[in-house]
Parts: sequence; structure tokens; C-alpha cells
Amino acid sequence: MNYFEAIKIGFITFPFLAFIITIPFVLWQYHKYGSVNKFRVLIIYSFILYIICVYFLAILPLPDRDSINMNSKVCQLIPFNFILDILNKVNFNSGFNIFLEGSIYTVLFNILMFMPFGMYLRYYFKYDLKETILFSFMFSLFLEITQLTGLYFIYPHPYRLFDVDDLIINTLGGIFGYLLMGMFIRYLPSREKIDLDSYEEGKKVSGLRRITRFCLDGFIFFIFTGIVGLMFDFKYFYVLLIIYYVIIPFLFKGQTLGSRFLNMKLEYSNKGLFRLFLRLVLIVLYYIIVPFGIGYIFMYCARNFDLSNILVFVVGAIYVLLLGVFYLLNVTYIFKRKILFYDNLCKVKYVSTIGDE
Repeated sequence: MNYFEAIKIGFITFPFLAFIITIPFVLWQYHKYGSVNKFRVLIIYSFILYIICVYFLAILPLPDRDSINMNSKVCQLIPFNFILDILNKVNFNSGFNIFLEGSIYTVLFNILMFMPFGMYLRYYFKYDLKETILFSFMFSLFLEITQLTGLYFIYPHPYRLFDVDDLIINTLGGIFGYLLMGMFIRYLPSREKIDLDSYEEGKKVSGLRRITRFCLDGFIFFIFTGIVGLMFDFKYFYVLLIIYYVIIPFLFKGQTLGSRFLNMKLEYSNKGLFRLFLRLVLIVLYYIIVPFGIGYIFMYCARNFDLSNILVFVVGAIYVLLLGVFYLLNVTYIFKRKILFYDNLCKVKYVSTIGDE
């Protein structure tokens, strides 16, 4: 497997890992800044993609267990041994082709591989040169230990050499990346500006933030209900619903646990308890009772009119499709920062608490 194959696998793996970290990343961004800055997303996710590719370059290709030479050399602990290797193997009269020689090519590739790491550390993570040297060395050491342990002892013997020269060369690549970023950093928005833009954007409640709040509160309420239900009885579901979505926001100035974490709240002028209760009733009616009640009526009529199984299935499929469209339209409406009828009727609105501290 060549370098490009390892990078290709890195790109294939990236969407799955990105999907896993998206929810905690979004939650943390809303908690800290009140918004998800697009440029920050580009930086963080490109950094993750870069780390994945470097990791696969270090461990791939994976050999068959039976093909591993149990007597092969494990470590190369002589510093700068790569210089002697170059002097012994490279024909310096070959002109430009000198860079295609294996011993030189490997050194140059390792330097290039770690240069982005130094650039990220200086630009986004705001590390100085000493910190960049330290973290570049530690990242390289992690990769070398991965190789030395046979991919964390999955293999009975290392299938790649632990080379102290790799630690030196990779760290050098991080230093070069740090220095190179000094030429470009003035043309890029600073980390401080990204943070400031995020805070300014976080002073408004976006549609995605509202949807995130809904999902987070739903998850917390699900856990809360499950614990109480197991301890007592699930028949208290509606009581718990009122406690979580009415009593708690009333006591904490319009904030549920989820909205408090995401730095937002429901704002109302007076009669807060009544408005919160009416809003909850309207939401339950609008999103649950009415849609599913209509579906129940459709299916009840379909069965009582002695329709064939095929027609019953068609009616059910049409209902499910319409239900999906209904929820999708509402999500889209909220995503565009539109205020739905129940908020207008109850005279409440979401406001950001960023900057209130």
C-alpha cells in the first residue's frame, strides 16, 4: 500500500468519525460561544482529517499475523543515523533525481507530513515554538509507540521499526510548519477574531441552536423520566413533563437544563407560569396528539371500511410520508429562525444569555 492509499482510507474514515464528534462539538460551541462559527468548523474538522491521515500513514498497511518476522529488528536508537544512510546510499551526481532516492524521499516526506501539525498548533491553538516542539515530539512518539507495540499488542511482534530518527525528523517538520505559518498568519483571521465573531453571532439565537436545545432537553427528559419511572411508575409521565418544561423554566427564569447549558432562555413579560404551561399544551397538541390522532383515525377508518391489506398499507404509507413532511417543514421553519404560532400566541421568544454573566 502506498501513501495515497493510506490517505484515501483516511478520507473514507473521516465522515464516520466526524459524525461521532459533531454532537459534542456543537454542544460545546453553543455552551462556550453561543454559536457555531463556520471558519472554526473548517479548521477543527480539517485538523481531525489531517490527524486521521497521519495515523493511517503510520499504521498501514496492516500485515497478516502469519507474515510477521518474529526475529526482525524492533528499534533503531542511534540519533541521526539517517544522515549516514543517505551518505552511503545516495548518488549525489544524479542531479534532481537525488530527491527520488528512498532515503532522502522518506526524510522529506516525514518533514512534510508534520509541517501541517506545526501550522495548526501556531495558528489555531496559539502555541509558541517551545510548545510546538514538545507537542510535535509527543505526537511523533505516540505514532512510534503505536508501531513498537504492534498496534497496541494486537500483533505479537512489531511490524514496523521504532526509529529515533523519526522522532527527530517529525519534530523538525513541526518546527518548519510553525515557522512557515508565520508567513501566512497575517492574512488569516486571528483566533481572537474568530472567538469575537462567535460571541457576537451567539447573541442571537439561531434556528440550529433552537433545534439543538430541543434535542438536548428531549434527551435529558428521557433520562429523567426513565429514572423516575423505574423508581416509581411511568404513569406520572405528564406530571414529569410539566415539572421539566414548566416548573423548572419558571423557577430558573425561562431556562430548562438544556437551554441553560446552551446559554439561551425563553423570555416573557408576565404570567410566566401560565404562558409556559399553555405553550407546553400547544406543543404537545401540535407535534404529538393531533398528528398521531389523525393517523389513528385514518387507520381506524381503513380497517372498518373493509379495505384490502394493500389499500391499508397504501393509506399507512401516505400517512407516514405526510407526517415526515410535516415535521421536516417545521424543522426547516425553525432553522430559518421563524417564530411558530405557539410562541406568538403565548408571547414568548428565545433570547441568548451570552454576555449576561
